[in-house]
Amino acid sequence: KLRKASEFSAVINLKYQASGNLIQIYAKPNGLAHARVGLIVAKKIERHAVKRNRIKRILREAFRKNRHNEYKHLKKMDWVIRLRCSVSKDESIQLANETKLLMFQLQQCHG
Repeated sequence: KLRKASEFSAVINLKYQASGNLIQIYAKPNGLAHARVGLIVAKKIERHAVKRNRIKRILREAFRKNRHNEYKHLKKMDWVIRLRCSVSKDESIQLANETKLLMFQLQQCHG
C-alpha cells in the first residue's frame, strides 16, 4: 500500500497512465517482489465518506483480483488509481471492469 505523498508523486510523475470514463490509473516499476496500490478518491468528487469508502473497497478488490493473474510483472509495480467522477451503486461493476481493463492496458505497454 502506498502511504506517503512522495510515493504517490513518484508514480504520477513517471507519466505511465491510462484513463477511462470513471478512473485514471498510473503505474511505475518498483523493484520489489510485490505490487503496491494507492487510491485517490477526492472529497471534491465524492462528498460522503460512506461513498468514498465503498469506492475504495471496490478498487482494492479489483486490484487484489487482478494482482493474482498470470502476469508476473504486475507483482513488481506501484499503482495509483484516481477517481475522475462520482460513481453510483449501479456503476460499481463498471468501475471494477474499467479498473481491470486499464491495468491490463498498462501492463501490456509498460510491463
